[in-house]
Amino acid sequence: MTEPGAAAASLIWATCGRRWGFRFLLTAGLPDPLATYERAFVVLGDESQGCHREGELVALRFSDPLGRRDTAGRVIPHDFVVFGDAAKGVASVEDGLRLVWPVVADVFAQVWDADGPPSAADLFAG
Repeated sequence: MTEPGAAAASLIWATCGRRWGFRFLLTAGLPDPLATYERAFVVLGDESQGCHREGELVALRFSDPLGRRDTAGRVIPHDFVVFGDAAKGVASVEDGLRLVWPVVADVFAQVWDADGPPSAADLFAG
């Protein structure tokens, strides 16, 4: 997947859509982001919201800021692992909403209601 800009290249982003299940939409260029994601989120566990720094990685989770829900009525979660310079200003969920969410908000608005998960070409395609 081609991930635009330094900000998106510094993110692992896992979420779901209205009709498609939880998956990685951004991978920070990692061929398999799962191990990094699991390591970053071990402290947050199943918390519905949170922010935890481990060295230069920040695990960030919050509910969809617009309250979007899947077909079962569950609020959509957004999980991020933030790296490098992009992580420097993120110390809370509020920081994440201010600094990280704007990087993906527009693209998520375009793909969350699709019948299936977006392809790499769907993300940041213009």
